[in-house]
Amino acid sequence: MVKGFEFYNKRIVISDDKHGLPYSKGLMASSIMATGVPPRKAYFVAKLIEDHLRENRCFSVSIDELRSITAHILRERIGEEYAGKYLKWQSLGKLDKPLIILIGGTTGVGKSTIATEIAHRLGITRIVSTDAIREVMRAVLSKELMPALYESSFSAWQSLRVPLPSASDPVIIGFREQTAAVTVGVKAIIERAIREGLNMVIEGIHIAPGFLDAEYFKNAFVVHIIIAVEDEDLHGSHFYIREIETEGFRPFERYRANFGNIRKIGEYIEELAKQHNTSVISSRNLDSTVSEVLEVIINKVIITERFKEKVAE
Repeated sequence: MVKGFEFYNKRIVISDDKHGLPYSKGLMASSIMATGVPPRKAYFVAKLIEDHLRENRCFSVSIDELRSITAHILRERIGEEYAGKYLKWQSLGKLDKPLIILIGGTTGVGKSTIATEIAHRLGITRIVSTDAIREVMRAVLSKELMPALYESSFSAWQSLRVPLPSASDPVIIGFREQTAAVTVGVKAIIERAIREGLNMVIEGIHIAPGFLDAEYFKNAFVVHIIIAVEDEDLHGSHFYIREIETEGFRPFERYRANFGNIRKIGEYIEELAKQHNTSVISSRNLDSTVSEVLEVIINKVIITERFKEKVAE
């Protein structure tokens, strides 16, 4: 009885990990969720993997062996598609450059929620919001010097100080001016992440195609994605939910009053995405949207790596 108890609780160690870390069902479930498997099923598979290792007395297992076992169990229990996705995702851990994920889109499309979920599933611990960057820049630059930073993106046009051409749209001009300023801070954060070799997710309305040239960052995998909500009613409902979640800190009425400008900026960002060949993902359901974003990321990385291999040949 005691021997059986000790056997069941004997620690399983990943032998070729730098720190010899013990097997964790939670961490394994997170890596499995990156394939789109729901959390409950992912944890179930992680438990099956642990049981398999114990039954076969594998108390010391290499990372490659663990990946092979995981893919096998996924193939049997969940399906070939998820096993293939899992093996693809594991290739991200072998990258020789940091992964920088940029998630943009207009106000209220769910960027921060999606960014948090993506970071969690990929094991990325650094998430930065462009609104936070704007706040820091406001502490350094006065309103007189940079008035666009002191307005919301959809009302930045109110800070414009120069006459505009008659055919121009002040809402878009104001958004462009604010985005150009915030992009300076975004570039600085990306450059630091590259120097330190850190993976990072940056989200915000200021992550607009054309303002930040991914080709500039040669020493990182930069994946740019735009989130859109095509249905106006669904988009509008996000602000009501946001008000409840923040207990009125982000009031629904303020966003509803500016909803036309918010939609206009969204259409402008999506048009920029078409011009700059940036992926646009329509957000309807969180799980499906996250799965699509993850698929874009892995495909971008794999295509880039294959291109490098061909050039090397």
